[in-house]
Amino acid sequence: MKKLATSVAALALGAGAASAGGIERGNINYSLLFQSGNHIEFGASLVNPNVSGEYPAALGGGSTGNMAKSYASLSASYKNQLSDNLDFGLFLNTPYGANALYTQGVYTGLAADWESKGTAAILKYRIGDRFSIFGGLRYVESTADIAIPELLVRNSVGNYATDLGAQAAQLAADAGAAAVAGDLATAAALGAEAAALGAEATRLGTAANPLSNPLGDPGMTYTATGEKRGDVGYVLGAAYEIPDIALRVALTWESGITHKFDTAEALTSLGINGNGTTEVELPQSIALDFQTGIAQGTLLFGGIKWTEWSKWEVRTPAYESVTGGRVTGLDNDTVTYRLGLGRQFNETTSGFAQISYEASTGDVASRLAPTDGRISLGIGGQWQDENAKLRAGMEYVSLGDATDGSGVEFSGNSAIGVGMSFTLSF
Repeated sequence: MKKLATSVAALALGAGAASAGGIERGNINYSLLFQSGNHIEFGASLVNPNVSGEYPAALGGGSTGNMAKSYASLSASYKNQLSDNLDFGLFLNTPYGANALYTQGVYTGLAADWESKGTAAILKYRIGDRFSIFGGLRYVESTADIAIPELLVRNSVGNYATDLGAQAAQLAADAGAAAVAGDLATAAALGAEAAALGAEATRLGTAANPLSNPLGDPGMTYTATGEKRGDVGYVLGAAYEIPDIALRVALTWESGITHKFDTAEALTSLGINGNGTTEVELPQSIALDFQTGIAQGTLLFGGIKWTEWSKWEVRTPAYESVTGGRVTGLDNDTVTYRLGLGRQFNETTSGFAQISYEASTGDVASRLAPTDGRISLGIGGQWQDENAKLRAGMEYVSLGDATDGSGVEFSGNSAIGVGMSFTLSF
């Protein structure tokens, strides 16, 4: 039971495709801190998603094609037992990522890439036989690139021009009312504001209108590049254990991390070709993980993780100035549920099966993450001798149906992930 209990959490994570919503791609295996002795661990996973949708008739119909590209994730961990009560862990991973590219229909050319590297340095202190506290720093370095094709830019700019025109008309009416009432100063101020908004509405509307600016203008394609940025967050946790029955319950908080990207934006037909600052918040999370022996050689494990993805959005300043909105973002937090069973077959081999679930929200989906909820099934196994462990697993994920703001329906989508890790004890 001890061999099974000390490795099943890492074994389950080795399936590779599970995540806690948003653009999360990798969780840190904090359970390594609870293993006795010193360890070094390496992991790799490959995920192959298939995400496509159907355009409505108003957008020409047909399929978007698979807009989600395959990706690999790597991790490395080092754990050192400094004393009977104090342990140190160093964790490297690729915590966040996005690789979207549309190649069919009106979304052709819409693309986004988010790459990240994470490092966490954690100390764990044991209080007596059953309680532990742990905490430390987490550093995440990210880069981001996005491209939005001409037709989508025209639509966003045109809608914003219409909104500005309506605001200008209302201000003009208010100015007229103020003049009738004899408040000439207010009328003049409101009239000037109405004129400015009206001029901007005309400028944007002219650029968006194919009659005045024919389709095919390369300057109506929007691009943005966020330079590499690294920032620090915090990790705090506590755990309760009953070693005799392999029971452990751990609560872990990871703070949010705010990136302030130096961003190069280009939308030349509207005079945008320069640098600004884009603030993006990587979300905080709270995870409750547990494991307990339920029979000789059999372990029940699972967890619940809440992640504040409603805080995550990409709102570049120049793009917002001509569209009135963000590039992309998420509107809801996610809660991920996980439950699994591990079984030790003999002294050297064990295996597991687990199921994970995220509920759908029914909200309008982002074109760059057009799924809503998920359910997954993972299986895996482990071979272990005195000083080495080799794990492998796979996971199938059924991705929830979603509809974006243009009425494109994404359904029947899925992902398959495979993972492997190797741990050496010394």
